[in-house]
Parts: sequence; structure tokens; C-alpha cells
Amino acid sequence: MKKKKTKYIFVVGGVMSGVGKGIASASIGKILQSRGIEVTALKIDPYVNVDAGTMNPTEHGEVFVLNDGTECDQDMGNYERFLNRDLSQTNYMTTGSVYLSVIQRERNLEFGGKQVEVVPRIPLEIIERINKAITKAKAEVAITEIGGTVGEYENILFLEAVRMLKIKNPEDVLLVLVSHVPALGAGGNELKTKPTQHAVRSLNAVGLNPDIILARAHIPMDKKRKEKIEFMCSLQKGDVISAPNVKNIYEVPINFENDGLADRIFKKLKIKPRQKDMKEWRTMVKKMQNAKKTIRIGIVGKYFGTGEFVLEDSYISVIEAIKHASGAHGSRSDIQWVNSEQFEKNPSSLKELKEFDGIIVPGGFGSRGVEGKISVVKYCRENKIPYFGLCYGMQLAVVEFARNVVGMKGANTTEINPKTPYPVIDIMPEQKKNLKEKNYGATMRLGAYPANLKKGSIAETSYDMSKISERHRHRYEVNPLFIDKMVKAGLTFSGSSPNGEFMEIAELPRNIHPFFLGTQFHPELKSRPLSPHPLFLTFIKACLPAGRPVSKIKK
Repeated sequence: MKKKKTKYIFVVGGVMSGVGKGIASASIGKILQSRGIEVTALKIDPYVNVDAGTMNPTEHGEVFVLNDGTECDQDMGNYERFLNRDLSQTNYMTTGSVYLSVIQRERNLEFGGKQVEVVPRIPLEIIERINKAITKAKAEVAITEIGGTVGEYENILFLEAVRMLKIKNPEDVLLVLVSHVPALGAGGNELKTKPTQHAVRSLNAVGLNPDIILARAHIPMDKKRKEKIEFMCSLQKGDVISAPNVKNIYEVPINFENDGLADRIFKKLKIKPRQKDMKEWRTMVKKMQNAKKTIRIGIVGKYFGTGEFVLEDSYISVIEAIKHASGAHGSRSDIQWVNSEQFEKNPSSLKELKEFDGIIVPGGFGSRGVEGKISVVKYCRENKIPYFGLCYGMQLAVVEFARNVVGMKGANTTEINPKTPYPVIDIMPEQKKNLKEKNYGATMRLGAYPANLKKGSIAETSYDMSKISERHRHRYEVNPLFIDKMVKAGLTFSGSSPNGEFMEIAELPRNIHPFFLGTQFHPELKSRPLSPHPLFLTFIKACLPAGRPVSKIKK
């Protein structure tokens, strides 16, 4: 049989950053997948950082972690959620990782003594990496999002890779521009096309022209504006697709499908679809839209004070996991950001937590606001408010239990107090050895690790299995020296590593608390809209009895 040609779709952004390239890329993958096409998705970050592990999440957004331990951009999470696929290191690259690879090859004399020039070596390395991801996934189509905005210096070599690939395989490469279309006028409904035209001119300057433009605006794009962009940007009729704002990002693939995007892609790439089925996806979205109850979830952190900007992208996987589980239960979640520092300054304000149906303390680090978080844990435990601790949130739950139930006064994590008399959370001996030797990479648990679950526990009944695998990103662990005392006092470590060395899940029995559970891992990283994470499903279910009718929730 003749091998099918590999097809490439590149997605770039125009006019401004944050225009939605990641959701657009994931949505393109979803609609192609629904037509029976095997796809894979890649993200290119134009940073000199080798990976996203060293980037500040309050500036860059969430650091997403893959099964293989790769620390990457949050858009990789969007790809996994929309495609319901586990991706790997081959699906992510940065400017730093590409240059590092080429330099290492040059040092190893792999270029046979030839002069190594930026062009074509860097673009060729980029193309080679894309092809590796295609081969590993056995994909027919690779969707590659190029970070940044067209016209910036940082992503010009990635655009050069697109140009080179397009020259060699003109019928197999598609360039999609996601461009912001601003609005003016008294009603804010006069869409202006000029910025998009300038974005296209920037692409023209590097030898490219978009094949399709996704017009991002707060309202659907009218026929007249579509025709103007098509004419001014040398596009065919039907090549401008409307991409209006939505309340739920999972509506985007449906909007694209309704506006004929898949048909345009198949026509241009000469692909024949084998089916047309978004029934399950449409059902899921409709269930979210028709939710009858709303539950109020408080996410407790340290940068949520008055006047401080909450970068929701720092917690995007947690937010989406809540949405997935809420939708599956026919409800929606009203998420509120709670500043833990207020409880340190004014302990009486803890009673405000009774306004929530459930509390989450997500992952984090550092000492700021930590005592406030611990007081939140105590209040939730004593007042039977469903509590879900993620990574740091689990560690602080252990600290609180040790202090206030076991009686270990001054118990703490050595991350906060290295001289605590009861280091219930600490770095394991092997990790300390690596830190001493300045081998910092070996001091974190990154990626997927297996765990065994205790029969009859909340964790085991939630997963409905006794062995699991979950993703980690942390350095500190529950100290084995104090486990027996905490277990005797009533805390259940319902999940542990196969060798029993690491405590993965801590919980209180159902007869003591409706839901009090913490995970050392990050369950939110594996939640998908069509398969919500089991622990989030159980947490949301515990929150539901107090759920309010949708119409009665204050906006």
C-alpha cells in the first residue's frame, strides 16, 4: 500500500498575545479527530529556557507536567484535554532546547566539520523534531502552535521552518493565523479588519501567507468583514472563520465545525474524512450549558488579595478539572479566589468559609500565607466542609493534623521551618544527598509514578481500582518517622508508592468527614472533559448537597 503523506498544520497568532492559539490548535485537532483523522499536537515556545520548569507561573501561566516528567507550557494541557491523548517530550520544544540540541550535535562532530549556520540548521532541527513527534504518535496530521505573535523577532526561525517545509511540500502544509479583530463604535460592534491586514503583511515579510484566518472577536464576524479580509489578504472565499468569545472553551470546536473549518482544511490538504461524529462532545457541552445547580468552590492561595491580579492561567488545570467534574454531575462551579493571608491578620474571618460548598488548596511553595492555609485546613476539618488538598495542600493538611490532632506542637514542613521539632514534611535522605552535591534535578519527583490504594478508602472507591499512576511535581514528602503516630490518631494514608516509601494520598474516613483528602500528586493534570478525574468527581459530589439553584447565584 502506498504510504499516506504526512500533513502539517501550523498555527500562529496575530495583532496581540493571548489571542487563543492554544485553544484554536486543540479545537482544530478535535474536529479532525472527530472526522476519523489521527492527529498529534505540538507547542513551540520562543524562549531561551530549555523547558518551562524555571518559568514563573504568575507571569507565564501554569507549568504543565507530562507523564515522562517534561515541564512544559499550559497549552500542552489543552491539547491533552481536547484530544484525550497523553503527549510526551517530543511534542514540546523551546528556542533554548532547539539550540542546545544543535550545539551538542556540533560538539559531537555530527556535522562532519562543516560550518554550522543558524539557517538552515535551526529550522531543519525544528522540522526533524516535528517529524519525530509524528512518527511516535503514528499521526496523519501534526498541528503545531508557534508561540508569540507574528512580527516578533523571537519566532522568526520557526516561521522559516514553516516556509522551508511549505516550499518542499506545498500541498501538505497549512498555515492558520489566529488574529484579533478589535471593535469600535458606540455599541462596540464595529469590527475593524486593519490590524489583521497588518499581521498578514508581517507574515508576507518572511515569505508566508496564511491559508486560513480565524477571526477572534467578542462577537461573530459578519459576512461583509469576512469578505474584506479575504480580499485584502489574498484568501479564497470561505477561508475566514469566525472565532467569537465563548463562555465555555469546549464550545470552540463546535463553533469551528459549524462554520465549516474542517471542510476547508480537508479541501486544502486533500484529505478525505472517514466519519463525522462529535456527538459525545456536543452532549458533554450541552450538559455543562444546561446545569441546574451551581456550587461555590473556594480556591485558597497567597496572591489573591485586594488589588492583586489573579492570573487564572496559573491554576488552569485545577479550574478545568473542576469544570469537568461539575459538568458530569449536571452542575456548574462558581470559583472564588480566597487570600490565605487574611486569615492570619483576622482569624475571625475564617467563618466566611461557610459560604463555600467546598475548599481547594492547590499546589504552591514558599512561606507567605502558609499559616493562613493551615488555619483553613483546620476550619474545614472541624466544620465538615469538603476539603481537597493538591500537593502543597496535602502537605499542609498533614501539618495541621499533626499539630492539632496528634499534639505535635510546632510541627511543620522543613521547607518553611528547617528547625521544626516535628518535621512531618521533609526531603527524603536520597534527595538531601543530591541537594548537597548540587544535583538539583534529582531532588524533584517529576512525571508519572505508580501508587497502591487502600481497600475501602475514599481514594480506592473513587478510582474503582487498587493501582493507579499519577503525575508529580514536588520535592518534599511525608516524613516516614511520623506516619504511625498520625495513623493511630485517625489519619489514613490511603495511597502509597509500591515500596511503601512515599505517602501519596491522605484522607479522613467518611464516618468522620464528608470529604477530607489530599494528594501528593497533581490529579488535575490528568482530568479530561470526556473523562473527569475520579477524585474531582468525588469531591464535587460531596459539595453538591449544598448546591444552589443556578438562577439564585449572585453574578
